[in-house]
Amino acid sequence: MDPRTTPAIPAVMRGAVDLSGLRDRATAATRPQARTAPAPAADESGNGASPAPRPAAETGGAVTIIDVTEATFQTEVLERSLTTPVVIDFWAEWCGPCKQLSPVLEKLALEGGGSWVLAKVDVDSNPRLAQMFRVQGIPMVFAVVGGQPVDAFTGVVPEAQLRPWIEAVLKAGSAPVPVAEDPALLAADDALAEGDYDAAERAYKKILADRPADSAAAAGLAQVGLLRRVDGVDPAQALAAAEVAPDDLETQLVAADLEVLAGRAEDAYARLVALVRRVFGDDRETVRLHLVSLFSIAAPDDPAVATARRSLASALF
Repeated sequence: MDPRTTPAIPAVMRGAVDLSGLRDRATAATRPQARTAPAPAADESGNGASPAPRPAAETGGAVTIIDVTEATFQTEVLERSLTTPVVIDFWAEWCGPCKQLSPVLEKLALEGGGSWVLAKVDVDSNPRLAQMFRVQGIPMVFAVVGGQPVDAFTGVVPEAQLRPWIEAVLKAGSAPVPVAEDPALLAADDALAEGDYDAAERAYKKILADRPADSAAAAGLAQVGLLRRVDGVDPAQALAAAEVAPDDLETQLVAADLEVLAGRAEDAYARLVALVRRVFGDDRETVRLHLVSLFSIAAPDDPAVATARRSLASALF
């Protein structure tokens, strides 16, 4: 895509999200009903109507906007993107900037008349999808073509820049899409996506034994650890507990994990850096190692990680 006409977009890291590894875990998913109007626009303060989950919109019989869950992701995003570009909008009810960007995306999707599909993912309801895409902040938007991500951006982008970006996505949809080449990594990602953490851990460790510098495998292994730690944890209760016990090590570590899963990695990093400043000895090293493991899940060039690393160094020394 031409950087002169599109938003500033970070490169999608190889291995950061393996779409082919995501499987439809539902036994019987029902397709949403049609909708015909875009979401009401937010006011200038960002406090306007929320882009709440709604049924899919159709224009001239073609689907243009659809709310997606983990259960419907395989069909509505992966399989659909084989023939029609899909733009995924990761959002949340509490996110003010999302309320500014989502209505614009919906407007453009309806204008597109089915030439591309807007897939909306609520990160609070679908933290697993946010984790698979390594969503570090919202709104975050991915373009998926041929079952693979081809571009992405974070934050609110003006309509004048979104239009050429969408055009570039449509052009990418008519070009051949490179296929991932590492079967070992794909198998590990498959196991992770299917919830087989033991198999995923073995596969990632085997890759790292052969290629210790493989950042995608290291990130996958860190994801296994994170998903295991939060398995069965109630997010609302855990975050509430962290608020009333700011110096409880285990409570704060779990809260940081949940924030990363919800696409609020910067909040997680800030939480743990602040904790590093308050604890000492073995506790400080425990927090430091936990934070470093969360860093490895993000893309190597993530600016939030670079900022957090500097803050961690300042807290330590």
